[in-house]
This record gives sequence, C-alpha cells and structure tokens, in this order.
Amino acid sequence: MITTRLLTATAAMVYAASPMRAAAPMRAAAPIRPAAPTRPAAPIQAAALVSAAVLWMAYAASAPAADGGYAALVRQVAPSVVTVQVQELRQGAGQRAVERATADSPDSSARDFIRRMLSGPDGGDPATGKSASALGSGFIIDAAGLIVTNRHVIVGARTVRVKLADGREVPAEVVGADATTDIALLRVSAGRLPALRLSSSDRLSVGDPVIAIGNPFGLGQSVTAGILSARARVLEQDPLIDFLQTDAAINMGNSGGPLLSADGTVVGVTTAIVSPSGGSVGLGFAIPAETVASVVAELKAHGRVNRGYLGISVQAMTPALAQALLGNDTPLGALITSVDPKGPAAGELAAGDVLLGIGGTPVSFSSLGKVAVRLVPGATVDTSVMRDGSQLTIAVTIGQLPDPPDNPLQSGGPDTWVPSLDLGVANATSDERKALRAEDETGGLIVTQLRHDGVGAVAGLKIGDLITHAGTKHLDDVADLAGVSRPSEKLPLLLRVVRSGAPGFIAITGSEEQ
Repeated sequence: MITTRLLTATAAMVYAASPMRAAAPMRAAAPIRPAAPTRPAAPIQAAALVSAAVLWMAYAASAPAADGGYAALVRQVAPSVVTVQVQELRQGAGQRAVERATADSPDSSARDFIRRMLSGPDGGDPATGKSASALGSGFIIDAAGLIVTNRHVIVGARTVRVKLADGREVPAEVVGADATTDIALLRVSAGRLPALRLSSSDRLSVGDPVIAIGNPFGLGQSVTAGILSARARVLEQDPLIDFLQTDAAINMGNSGGPLLSADGTVVGVTTAIVSPSGGSVGLGFAIPAETVASVVAELKAHGRVNRGYLGISVQAMTPALAQALLGNDTPLGALITSVDPKGPAAGELAAGDVLLGIGGTPVSFSSLGKVAVRLVPGATVDTSVMRDGSQLTIAVTIGQLPDPPDNPLQSGGPDTWVPSLDLGVANATSDERKALRAEDETGGLIVTQLRHDGVGAVAGLKIGDLITHAGTKHLDDVADLAGVSRPSEKLPLLLRVVRSGAPGFIAITGSEEQ
C-alpha cells in the first residue's frame, strides 16, 4: 500500500510523500477554464480529462527550460534510487477490532480516513488478515550499501526490504532513525552499488531547476521536474526543519526519495506535500541535504542523534503579556507554561518565567525548539529569564531529548480474555476512541473477541464496542474487568457501551434479553 504523511493545513492537507498504501480514489478536479483563450476552448466533459489537463498544466508551468531535457541526468542518477518495502507492521488487538468494526461503513471516505489514521503506512486487510505492507523510496549514499529514507516509511516495521534499480530485492537493516528530522538510515548487503552524493541546498537559488525521483503510488520509479520554489519553509508538524519547497510533482510513495540539482547531487529528501486530495498540486517539501548529512553521520556512528532537551512547555509572548511580565509591550522571549517535574529544568525554571535566552542566544517561541535541540546533552548552559520583574541568570544542565513513544496503534499488545464474559478486551487508545467516534470518553476497553454463543455475544456485544463502565466502575485497564464474576439472571452485570459514537447500556445475564 502507499501513503503520504498526513499533516495539516488550513484548506488543504499536508501529506508526507510517504510510504505507499493502496491509493485512495482521487476526487474529480474542478473544471478549468483558460483565463484568456486565443480560441474557444472545447468543453471538457470527463473528470479524467480534467485531471489530465490539471497534471499537464502543472507540468508545463513548472518544467524548466533545460537543453536536451534530463535524459542524461536521469541515466546517471536513477540506478541509485530504490524502493523501500516495509512488511508486517505491528498491529495491536484494539486496532484490529476497530478496523473490523468500521470495515462495513457505507461511507468509503470515512472508512479510508479511519484506515489511514489507524494504520500508519498501510492498513493491511483486516477482513482477510493479511499482513500490512508499505512502499516508500530511498537512495544509496554509499557503495557499501547505506541507504537514506524517511523515518515514517520504516517506523513500526518488523521487516524492511529494498528493491534495487536492477530488480533485486534484498533485506535491509535499520541502522538508526531520527524522529526530529524524519530521517532513517538503512544498510543492505548487495555488493558494490552506485551511490549519490549529498550536496548542500545552499548552492541553489530559488528558481533553479530540480528533479525528484521516487515510486509514486507504487507504479515504479518515476521522474518529475520543477524548480526550487522557496526555502526555509516551516510546517506546523515539523517546526524544527527548514524545508525546501518545490513544484516538482511529489506523490504518495515518494517519501524518502532524492531531490536533485541539475548536476546530479542530492539537495534534499522529499518528505511531504500540501494537497486537498492527496495528489501533487505543486507544493512539495524536502529536508535539506545539509541537515540530512549531519543526521546520517550521527546515525552511522551511534545509531541515533543526541539532542538537547529542557523539559519545558512555552507559549508565544504578546504585547499584553509583555506589558504584564516585562514592563513594556515588546514581546521578547517565550513564556514558560509548565516544567516537566522529571526534566532537566525542574527546580531551576518555573511556570511564569519568561525565557529570554539560552547560552547567550536570544530565543522566542518560534526559535526555542531549534536552539534547544542543538544543545549538547550533559552540558550546563546559562539561561536568561525574567521572573517577578527581575532578570536572572540560571544555570541548567541539558538533558537528552527522549524518543517519541511508539504509535500505540502499531505497537499495541495482545488482548486479554475475560472467561466470565466469554470475550476478549484491550485497552483503548485515544486514536482508537476517536475512530469509534468516542473521543469525549476516557479510558475504556475495546471488545476484540467474542465466543459466538458466549454470554457477551448473547447479550448483544459486538467486536469494536467500547466498554467504559462495569456497573458504576469506570474501566481504565483490562485488569478492571478481568476478574468479574460470571453474571446470571439474578446477578446481572450492567455495562456501559459506546458503539458508533452512541453510548448505551447492556445487561449481561447469560440469556438473551426479552
């Protein structure tokens, strides 16, 4: 299957040009009329023709004038671009139950959304029980077999394979991955391989030609051309990266592929698009090569990237806050709203402090993250803060930025069998509750199995039901239900259940309710 990393935008959606899932059907494009046609335009009837027109217009508008085209360049670099195949993504019992509960939804768009939200790179096929798989792109940076791709292509995978340009498929080892920059480094053993060179995006100017190579929609290696549209773009979901923007077409399955300059060197790693439909509209984003190079060096040496961590939450300063906290209306620094009690700043910084600088570098709400992650864990730095009208210098020992937790939907554990109710349950995650339209609930257990003639099934429970209460007891963990006594008509068990967003009660008595 093929995906793109789903971020957000105001009217569009930002996708990570990511591992591929089975392509969702595209919505028909709006009719397009030339602004000032030189001759009457024939009416376009079919949505397919409209879509083709959109793609051709986007290409024609963005294709740079290059003498002889890009054929020689593509012949040079294409053998170094690979397809990354991820298989057997971890899947929890709760996720399987939710997918089964929503599999028959008549609203295909809602079903596809739920599948994307729950399944990461690929939802697999819950109806058949097939293992999930995903396709992304990557490129060789070392003849000995080192390959760069995006972290979101391989995160949660049990097995990773690489398909080389010559058709060979070989197993890949994950050397390391960095969540902050979304870069992963793989290693394969396949003899000497053709490698690309990581350059610097600083060599390019806005307007210079670039090409992108990847495996969009699982169709096979594809090449698109465009220009560098902008630099230092910041996406809400990745505030620590200054992305390159390009109009070269990037689609689902392109994640991890190279963005190359006209001389054949890599200037970026394609990773995300902004799109209302999931297809390219000329707004693609790549991680700059200089960022990639520094991360790859750390991953190659240590298997991870050590980054600084303060353990604080902040909000942007406003003129009103500045007047109240700094004594003037110039919004400097970042207002600390909370301090991790187990973090490195605990006991030193406090909520209500205005953080003005770290190690002599002024900071703001937007720049703090980028400054903090460049600090060396274990080092002691001076922070400048405004507290109760006085400016203080406070020494803080920098901590190690923790890795983000695994997606509980991909790494969820097995369920627990409740023999007295003849059913299995698993702890519900927030994303699973959201998929079941029960986002206002807390905790709860998802029904994952039912004995067809057991007391739970007879009472009307279904796989995918969210059980929030047993009697008056709120259920936060499977242990809360595992030890209940077997209900009977004289001693029934009352369960509060949420199904398709609607709460209700079911009395389990051991016989069908009359």
